[in-house]
Amino acid sequence: MPKDLREIVKKEMAGSNKLSVNHRSKFEAKLKTEMHAKKNRSFHLLKYAATFLVLVGLGTTMFYFSNNEIKTPVKTNKIESLGSISPELKKIENYYLATINTEISDLEVTKENKELLDSYFEKLGELSADYKELTNELNVEGLSENTINALIDNLQLRLKLLYQLKEQLNELKKLNLEKNESIQL
Repeated sequence: MPKDLREIVKKEMAGSNKLSVNHRSKFEAKLKTEMHAKKNRSFHLLKYAATFLVLVGLGTTMFYFSNNEIKTPVKTNKIESLGSISPELKKIENYYLATINTEISDLEVTKENKELLDSYFEKLGELSADYKELTNELNVEGLSENTINALIDNLQLRLKLLYQLKEQLNELKKLNLEKNESIQL
């Protein structure tokens, strides 16, 4: 025969209304142990997470500073001429300057060639100013093959102009000799 479950539950509930005498203290003790166990687990997790983050931070910082050493600016010497760049360029510069100075010292200044010499020395002054401008460009922009080649070309042009001047002076000298010979005859 079927039993009514509602009646069974009501009978059970009516008979068990009384709790044991220590029920409240047992419940509180059980609650405290459960709460402390959960707190301890979460506290340990937080400790581990914080330690992990600190170690990752320190590792990243150490890696960054070990790979990116603090770089002090390199003091570069001011470039005044080709000779201050390298010994090979110094030899080239010294060769051209010595040849130019030797050729200039061999020039004979007379009334007839003074005007020609003055125009050459004016052009030489312009080329010297260009040379200084190119060395300043080296100091500002740094070493470049084009600028170094321009400096060498400048020296070559000075020497070439000097050779042309000497040829013109020799032609002028020959003309003057021919004039003097024709006058004397």
